[in-house]
Amino acid sequence: MIITKSIATLSLAALLLVSCKKNAEEITKEIAVAEKVVPQAKKPIAAENLQTANFSVEGMTCAIGCAKTIQEELSALDGVQTATVDFDNKLATVTYDKTVQSPKTLTKVVQATGDGKTYKVSNMKS
Repeated sequence: MIITKSIATLSLAALLLVSCKKNAEEITKEIAVAEKVVPQAKKPIAAENLQTANFSVEGMTCAIGCAKTIQEELSALDGVQTATVDFDNKLATVTYDKTVQSPKTLTKVVQATGDGKTYKVSNMKS
């Protein structure tokens, strides 16, 4: 009986040590990958190419899930300097390089953020 308990205890200890070692190795790899990913700085936009678009976004139901997601999608676009989405007023403002982006592409990105039917862009002013 004592031998069985000892073997079971040693087996459990070995299992824990091996699993902890594996987790530590995975965490180390994840840290190494994260350190290699360096966000690229956005290229400055020439003043003559700078344009601002203001538009309404219908279909948002929350500030964090909808508005923030749309804002992040717009901000990540090449040629976009800034993007803000105001959930309360259902308004978005995007400052962008008119040689890279257009109101049409901004509209497509907003609508693609949902399923193509959830968010609707209207009153586009640029």
